Amino acid sequence: MRVSVIGCGHLGIPHAAAMADIGHEVIGVDVDQAKVDRLNAGECPIYEAGLPELLARHTASGRLRFTTSIREAADFAELHFIGVGTPIDADGRSYDTGQVYGAIRQLAPHLNQPCTIVGKSTVTVGTTRQVTALAQRLAPAGTAVDVVWNPEFLREGHAVEDTLRPDRIIAGLTTAEAEKALRTVYAPILDAGVPIFVTDPQTAELAKGAANTFLGLKISYINAVADMCQAAGGDIAQIVEILGIDPRIGSGGMRPGIGYGGGCLPKDVRAFTASARQLGAHQAATLLRAAEEINEARTDVAMDLITRALGDRPVEGMRVTVWGAAFKPGTNDVRESPALALAHALQQVGGTVTVHDPQAVTTAMARNPQFDYTDDLPASLDDADVVVLATEWPDYQQADPHTLVDFPANPLLVDCRTTLDPEPWRAAGWAVHQLGRPGK
Repeated sequence: MRVSVIGCGHLGIPHAAAMADIGHEVIGVDVDQAKVDRLNAGECPIYEAGLPELLARHTASGRLRFTTSIREAADFAELHFIGVGTPIDADGRSYDTGQVYGAIRQLAPHLNQPCTIVGKSTVTVGTTRQVTALAQRLAPAGTAVDVVWNPEFLREGHAVEDTLRPDRIIAGLTTAEAEKALRTVYAPILDAGVPIFVTDPQTAELAKGAANTFLGLKISYINAVADMCQAAGGDIAQIVEILGIDPRIGSGGMRPGIGYGGGCLPKDVRAFTASARQLGAHQAATLLRAAEEINEARTDVAMDLITRALGDRPVEGMRVTVWGAAFKPGTNDVRESPALALAHALQQVGGTVTVHDPQAVTTAMARNPQFDYTDDLPASLDDADVVVLATEWPDYQQADPHTLVDFPANPLLVDCRTTLDPEPWRAAGWAVHQLGRPGK
């Protein structure tokens, strides 16, 4: 098929490259000419495992190209994916869908033939109905333009894998023609055995929010239990293992730490909570709001752990190295990063902060220039009084504590992601403190 992908960010670029990889001719659309030029040159402006290679391969083959002209995309494609951003609105509780409606207003007047618009952005329930009415009113093709809502379930850092080999595809639609178009565009993926759920649009819209919010609930729950372990002297790592044995629970997503961040989970939990309240599901809203409150308090919990680890030494005047800037490993995305929130808190009480990250130094520095940065792991320890692990990159898990020779005597490591095996570090002379685990 000839397809377009409108919006080239963390969602649109991997999706465009993946659609080219499964055999489609793809044109990506973005308003940023400099970004379009980089993409056409095969240069990837975001970090995702496997994406630079995929992008370079298919821009070179001619199967994938990018433009700033939405009319060019309308004339070229028979199916249009909408992958623009839906950030949290000014009220802090709902999605700002302005870019979605803006894309439809620009695209629809050029739709002269029957086609399918496939929304992938995360939106408030009811958006598909409104977008359909707008598109069909503005398009010369009128009701021959179908709209499907097909929410993405990408994990940043795994976007290519999750697009090419997703665990499910959701299709919220109202016509047989729309279902046929979606089955055609995803045919290679469906043929590999990936299940497809064909639903009404409102179910598809709710499904994405429900999935991400459940992950937020799970993370907040295990963080609350970690706090109980901290108070009682218990071991959260063992509790996770014990709970994870139960097939009704599972250990996936239950790593205690300093909370969830990024461009999806925080806004999806907020918006889903607001939707519950607007729909009159007040008990659901109370439950979801509790998960938010636990997540919002994680920086304070981490600061308490660091304070206890330092003993009678105040953070003020300390040289603190924060390992991690990205909100999670595998990406250079620093939106709502718990690691950077913790770095801010440390600086506010007088710490001198140096941030290390394997991939996100450039993006973090652009948003937070007040910190010192390095992408050299041993150099990040120069003159440090304490190291705080804030993003669970494999680089830190695989580091050999015996080789980090520049750290001063009595090295102190505060693992706020409970991700390290502490014993090799302790054997090398480090004092290690972890959330929800006994410190030594």
